[in-house]
Amino acid sequence: MAKQKKSKFWDIVARLILRNKIGILLGIITITILLSTQWKYMRFTYTEANLLPDDHEVNIEYNNFLKIFGEEGNLIVLGVKDSTLFTVEKLNAWNSLSDSFRASKEVESVVSIKDLQKLVKNTEAKKFDLEPFIKDSVKTSKDIAILQNELFNQYPFYDNFLFNTETKTVRTAIYLKKELVNTAARKDFVIETLMEKVKVFEDTYNLDVRVSGMPYIRTLNAQNIVDEIGMFVLAALAITSLIFFLFFRSFRATFISLIVVCIGVMWTLGILGLLKYEITVLTALIPPLIIVIGIPNCIFLINKYQHEVKLHGNKVKSLQRVITKVGNATLMTNVTTASGFATFIITESKLLKEFGVVASLSILAIFILCLLIIPIIYTFLPYPKDRHLEHLNKRWIGGFVDWTVRMVKQKRIAIYSTTLGLIIICIIGIYKIKVSGSLIEDMPKKAEFFSDIRFFEEEFNGIMPMEVMIDTKRKKGVMKSTTLKRMNELEDLIIETPELSRPISVVSLVKYSKQAYYNGNPKYYQLPTKQEEAFILPYAKNSTSGETNLLNNFVDSTGQYARITTFMKDIGTDKMERIEDNLLNKINNVFPEERYNVSITGKALVFQKGTKYLVNNLALSLSLAIFLISLFMAYMFRSFRMIIVSLIPNLLPLVVTAGLMGYIGVPIKPSTILVFSIAFGISVDDTIHFLAKYRQELQANNWKIKKSVYAALRETGVSMFYTSIVLFFGFSVFTISSFGGTVALGALVSVTLLFAMLSNLLLLPSLLLSLERSIANKQILKKPTINIIPIDSDDEDVLEESEEKK
Repeated sequence: MAKQKKSKFWDIVARLILRNKIGILLGIITITILLSTQWKYMRFTYTEANLLPDDHEVNIEYNNFLKIFGEEGNLIVLGVKDSTLFTVEKLNAWNSLSDSFRASKEVESVVSIKDLQKLVKNTEAKKFDLEPFIKDSVKTSKDIAILQNELFNQYPFYDNFLFNTETKTVRTAIYLKKELVNTAARKDFVIETLMEKVKVFEDTYNLDVRVSGMPYIRTLNAQNIVDEIGMFVLAALAITSLIFFLFFRSFRATFISLIVVCIGVMWTLGILGLLKYEITVLTALIPPLIIVIGIPNCIFLINKYQHEVKLHGNKVKSLQRVITKVGNATLMTNVTTASGFATFIITESKLLKEFGVVASLSILAIFILCLLIIPIIYTFLPYPKDRHLEHLNKRWIGGFVDWTVRMVKQKRIAIYSTTLGLIIICIIGIYKIKVSGSLIEDMPKKAEFFSDIRFFEEEFNGIMPMEVMIDTKRKKGVMKSTTLKRMNELEDLIIETPELSRPISVVSLVKYSKQAYYNGNPKYYQLPTKQEEAFILPYAKNSTSGETNLLNNFVDSTGQYARITTFMKDIGTDKMERIEDNLLNKINNVFPEERYNVSITGKALVFQKGTKYLVNNLALSLSLAIFLISLFMAYMFRSFRMIIVSLIPNLLPLVVTAGLMGYIGVPIKPSTILVFSIAFGISVDDTIHFLAKYRQELQANNWKIKKSVYAALRETGVSMFYTSIVLFFGFSVFTISSFGGTVALGALVSVTLLFAMLSNLLLLPSLLLSLERSIANKQILKKPTINIIPIDSDDEDVLEESEEKK
């Protein structure tokens, strides 16, 4: 009766799988085909990741800004820093290039040097007229000299917008239609129209044209993500299958594993399409992750099958034991791994939530596929040949395991001393970790568009927009002189901030109006006094519609809301917080709360706030992962002491990784935040396997602790080494990425898992031996809730007789 209860469930599962082979295979094929029909719904993201919840205050402010002024990230800029541009042929060609974009259906407007207009005082009509700097085209070098003098010396209104007066860098602004900027139409324009025309222009006139702006950056960045998915999948397949083959020396076993993980990748893509999730820089990592996590499952199952075949030569019995003995252990390890990913679901960040949902579902799916496909395929195949079983006797693996046993037997003090020293050193390193909320830090450093970002930062102090929105709480309140003066004070602070570009707002336009009133004299580019307002305002009111159009970019239709637009460099979170604090202090001093509502927003700022939000939630996510896995351990082992002992070897690698990040300067950011929960969820698998075998050995060896620890170490050491090596090299695949965050993720998870293997092979057995009397209590470990590794049927009678005698 006891025999039947112990593995009854998995016996039933084994019978169902092996007796319904054809039906199960047809079911897998059907599900794969159905999921493949969902691939068409996969969408690539066209915006930056929004890391904040929709109802977060920062998101609400940003959406409110978009509602009033529309999408702020619709600007693409072309720039040239070359003195030869100011020749008749090249300058006219530059203006023609700019004009050519107007015909594109995706473009709302284009502003180039040719489009610049100066306000001219019309005394007779008492108004300002708009006259172009270039009426048709430049015809002589004298025209160019006059143009340069006017642009670089007389009209500060346009300085730092379309040109840099110091370096003579010139640029063209292309504004995309706001309703199209976050759609596939943007990609068509950037790739097929913009880049093609720029390339032809560069080749024809031997000029280096720099291109940037958020729509352009987003497009090429998204394209890089798409390109890397295939690269990661192929690289993961290549490296894991190579390692697998080196271990097993079997093309057959390697091919079976590849079939399983490839179907797993197909299911993952189907889940993405079925849930209508966008492919982001994070969800793009899931297909190769499934390969890396799926191969260890294959190793456990195939290794067990070959071990059983070698033991007794009965294929059917071997396959049944693969399911009954490894199935439960593999289920538990996959559930703990999936739990590590699933903790991201609680972050309320759409980006991480979607990543957590798809990753956890895919991990459970790959477990099911491994458990079903591998035993079924082997039923159709002949017995493994002797050369396929040679890996079971590899001496070098045995040598590694013998070394771990020796260390645990003889060097426990050294193990504890090393552990304590590592903890102290790494805690110091943890205090050196910085937080990065940079939008572009993870972008490919070698990509041309990244160097263009740096170019525009140097020439125009940044490319990422930051907005200040002023609500005057009354219609036409923006044009009040008191409001304009308050805005001017705030702009003075922005100008003094080296990380921000010169601001653009209605204040600049009003200053320009005063300059125009005084016949274009640049020394009058300033706000009018009260007295001057009386005779300048009538000119402004009578002006042509062109000036009104300029005003519409900075003030809403009611005159209640104004915006100050500046661009910021790629700076760290600490600097950004300091700048924001300075601006808020100025705002609080200058704008009375009862009369104004002033907010600072913009996509770059929202991203930085999102990063800070994720960092604050990192502890919650990791704590939940630890709590969930502790529940699994408690359910399996029914021992609080065992929970503590099992957590220590898995928390140590996280501390080491965090310390390493501090020392080598890897900041906490959305990509590296993933490291801890992922690594913890995977590394605890080794602990589960070891403790399960340890408990089994305790029962088989009449509770002789030392003998049981060493037996468990020898038994599980090989499989732990195999899987850790696969995981190490599998995650190392991500280091070939051009994205800094992905490289950091791959390297850090690889290092963490390597430390976790050593921790579980050295520290965990040492703790069990040192605390043997307080942990190895028969009542605690004798009857676990779950038999992870069922006892061999040949041994059950012996154990039952032993129990009856006691």
